[in-house]
Amino acid sequence: MEPPEERRMLTPEEYREAQDSPEFTELRRRFRRFAFPMTVAFFSWYLLYVLLSTYADDLMSRQLFGNVNLGIVLGLAQFATTFLITQLYVRHAGRNTDPIADEMRERLEHHEYARGTRGDAAEGATRG
Repeated sequence: MEPPEERRMLTPEEYREAQDSPEFTELRRRFRRFAFPMTVAFFSWYLLYVLLSTYADDLMSRQLFGNVNLGIVLGLAQFATTFLITQLYVRHAGRNTDPIADEMRERLEHHEYARGTRGDAAEGATRG
């Protein structure tokens, strides 16, 4: 059995080269295109719930069925929304950001950024 291959530490220059690469720029763009609107939407929904709970007591205490009122349903919907956003993000990451991140990690592990080779990976990342 052969000893495990010793890993060489990455240099700051390699990290800088990776950070300045078109792949990383595309990775950030794709992440932000999902994260910022989703964050604003969820925060707005949460703020609406808090404001309704505070200032629209009659609306929120309206009985829907049995002892369940609108406030309880909207409060539970906050949890459902959280799970939905998580599921959407997992799908988004799997399709749009993980492939680029995996390619970049592979190139970093092989120290390709040290050599400054960008090759087809950079072109493919900006097309997709």
